[in-house]
Amino acid sequence: LGPGEGRAAVLLQPFVHQVGGHTSMLTYDEHTICKPLVSQELSFYESLPLAMRQFTPQYKGIVSVHLKKDSLGNLTLIASPGLGQPDSCGRLDSAGGDPAVTLWHKRKWTASASSEHGLVKWSHTQVTKTFKDSCPGKKLLRTDLQYHTDSLLEDANGKQPERKSYNPWGLHCHRQHLNRMSSKHNENKLQQFLLLENVVSKYSYPCILDLKMGTRQHGDDASEEKKARHIKKCEQSTSASLGVRICGMQVYQADTGHFLCKDKYYGRKLSPEGFRQTLRQFLCNGNQLRTDLLEPIVLRLKALLSVIRKQSSYRFYSSSLLIIYDGQEHKESADHHVPFPKTHGTNPSRVDVRMIDFAHTTFKGSKSNPNPTLHDGPDQGYIFGLENLIKILQNLSEGK
Repeated sequence: LGPGEGRAAVLLQPFVHQVGGHTSMLTYDEHTICKPLVSQELSFYESLPLAMRQFTPQYKGIVSVHLKKDSLGNLTLIASPGLGQPDSCGRLDSAGGDPAVTLWHKRKWTASASSEHGLVKWSHTQVTKTFKDSCPGKKLLRTDLQYHTDSLLEDANGKQPERKSYNPWGLHCHRQHLNRMSSKHNENKLQQFLLLENVVSKYSYPCILDLKMGTRQHGDDASEEKKARHIKKCEQSTSASLGVRICGMQVYQADTGHFLCKDKYYGRKLSPEGFRQTLRQFLCNGNQLRTDLLEPIVLRLKALLSVIRKQSSYRFYSSSLLIIYDGQEHKESADHHVPFPKTHGTNPSRVDVRMIDFAHTTFKGSKSNPNPTLHDGPDQGYIFGLENLIKILQNLSEGK
């Protein structure tokens, strides 16, 4: 057997906690997600400064993915482990008898060959079922969604179900990705995906805020047209005034048992005051403001700030910052019989702050871009955004 043979193929599932971005994020296993490989992002992870490691997902290697179509025209994405993967991922080959994989066979993304654009349909019951499988007893509520996913949600009789049940952003991205792949690639064409740590896997009700950082979003390689588009988006949003804008969020509401979701279109329209209010809403669990989280979040952001200030030549264009906490408070952790949830460094794992999305990150010595536009000193746009974010959170904690 060759190195990649004899290992079970892994059926990739949409990552249900994706709140922003436009790349399809897929679940590889409980602790690992994967996304299409972009050489600039790979180059960033491969030469990641040590000081930044606690603020980024752990890079776990590369996996080959291909599109599979069954006799009914159902599309699935299959990952073949063992290609270019570090040995630490050896444990990932045990998916052979994985019940999740079998379940996945039963509830495939179906891009029915008969439908006009080959749009992916997933029935309402399947959506809810999948979400329950991955996070028992949780329901998602969708609000303020500006894009049209309703065709996705017809039940067997073609009726529209209630407009709630899951955070649709990841499904929306996944559907687009499958459509692109099915038009571009034939079945056996392999596409490379990055394997990354699933940074929300330790939370039972992950509340996630996705912030697009910096005053500039376009990469050095952007076309004039793309550059103009991004500059306009920044000018018309809080990116210009605050150096940060909301790209997506989900917050668990303890009073209703639902997640409240906002997407990037909502975030783009916010004024600085609206941004502050939404930040406050992110820390509201339906019953009260989680003021206990303000200090640990601020401390972690300040630690990140001091790291970013030391990174000369790095420009994190278009990257995001995730702020994460568990929507279910760990009351039991005060009880000595229950071990406190895993800590991350010195940081109690109640909160986490992670930088993600480095496809447009540039730095001196980048392998994917041997002649980058060299930028001097640290990323001032990013620093401006972080300082404003810290200020707003400090004001919240002082009750302003």
